[in-house]
Amino acid sequence: MSQLHDLTVAGLAAKLRARDVSAVEAARHFLARAKSHEALGAYLALDEDVTLAQARAADQRLAAGEVAPLLGVPVAHKDIFVTRDFPSTAGSKMLDGYRSPFDATVVARLAQAGAVSLGKLNCDEFAMGSSNENSAYRPARNPWDPERIPGGSSGGSAVAVAARLVPAATGTDTGGSIRQPASFCGITGIKPTYGRASRYGMIAFASSLDQAGPMARSAEDCALLLSAMCGPDPDRDSTSLDVPAEDFTRSLNESLEGLRIGVPREFFGAGLAPDVRAAIDGALQEYRRLGAQLVEISLPRTELSIPVYYIIAPAEASSNLARYDGVKFGHRARQYGDLTDMYQKTRAEGFGDEVKRRIMVGTYVLSHGYYDAYYLQAQKIRRMIADDFQQAFGSCDVIAGPVAPTVAWKLGEKADDPVANYLADIYTLPGSLAGLPGMSVPCGFGAGGMPVGLQLIGNYFGEAKLLNVGHRLQQVTDFHSRIPVAADAAPEARP
Repeated sequence: MSQLHDLTVAGLAAKLRARDVSAVEAARHFLARAKSHEALGAYLALDEDVTLAQARAADQRLAAGEVAPLLGVPVAHKDIFVTRDFPSTAGSKMLDGYRSPFDATVVARLAQAGAVSLGKLNCDEFAMGSSNENSAYRPARNPWDPERIPGGSSGGSAVAVAARLVPAATGTDTGGSIRQPASFCGITGIKPTYGRASRYGMIAFASSLDQAGPMARSAEDCALLLSAMCGPDPDRDSTSLDVPAEDFTRSLNESLEGLRIGVPREFFGAGLAPDVRAAIDGALQEYRRLGAQLVEISLPRTELSIPVYYIIAPAEASSNLARYDGVKFGHRARQYGDLTDMYQKTRAEGFGDEVKRRIMVGTYVLSHGYYDAYYLQAQKIRRMIADDFQQAFGSCDVIAGPVAPTVAWKLGEKADDPVANYLADIYTLPGSLAGLPGMSVPCGFGAGGMPVGLQLIGNYFGEAKLLNVGHRLQQVTDFHSRIPVAADAAPEARP
């Protein structure tokens, strides 16, 4: 029983099907681990009664001979997805204690596949951040070094998976928020093509960018989860693509012989730390040994992705967060004069500094006299960035490079410099702006023994190929199976 947390999703599912372990036993084991590692700050909500009830239902389905790929496997959800059985806060005081009357589509689909919900995971407030320090409740801590950030905004998801507190978790990626924490915590994460996974029930940050995806230890595990999560949902999500669900495990073991891997020269400039580059170069050489070809390509507007993203995303956030006014749901100021005073005090009290910053920027770029100068120009460059990728895919099958310029930094190191946080997204933003699928795969370790992730970017609907490329690397390396120090024993409590 003590080794249950060392199993992958695929390994645990096989044991559950063979009745070597029950879903209730698995749920109890992971609940105990989650509680013993509270100092890592991964979870915002647990409910043993809810989880064990779902586990007992899974055991009944298993006893009846039902076969489902995730039946009985514990999964936890980023607290940006609404859930009926757990509070849904989006990491914000604005939604403290909020209970949704329905489940997000992604949550519901994983439940249909048999997954057991373990709880809700910490995240940057309304998914705005690159460090998980913007959570209104507490920061999540990297299990490789609890004095470092895990990355954001899906930091709680990355910590929980890396520290073996849950076999897999959901995350969301707006500008890199699955790939970056996956890289910093040494796990695997994939953001599918925009529109592949329903956004229904996902608390909105930037509607044209937000996309759900799985975070797990291996590409195989991510393929299992992504197969359950994706599929059309046009009646409830207007951004959902009318593309049928797929079995993303179907081509995991295909040969990479002759695969053309594009290496963007803009991803390997002066801003890339030498330790990160060394790990990326090592992974690229492994692909050569597997039969792939490395092709130099150019993504000339890479540097423009930061200003473009930090115009478009705050603009959409300004619009989406206007609903939190103290009238319909969420926090309301206790003391106020007239209606305007209530709006002002409610939003001042309920939102954190980073959310306020982005709302103000977004409102400014959408205001009269500035819309054409900023927002419209950003959308035009966004289209050009997407065109750059299409030109690159004319000479390669997938694109590979770093996820972030450095390994995870110390907690508080960039707290007073939001622009420094924004610059950490330089390599993930272009793919997000283009709506392309992107993935982070562990490929080595850098300064301080911290993990480094290799970013893989595919063309539209190329998730199966990305997972194949990631899986083949994991068959010849063991970086994804390394165990962080904080996973072995509960760390001492920290403030």
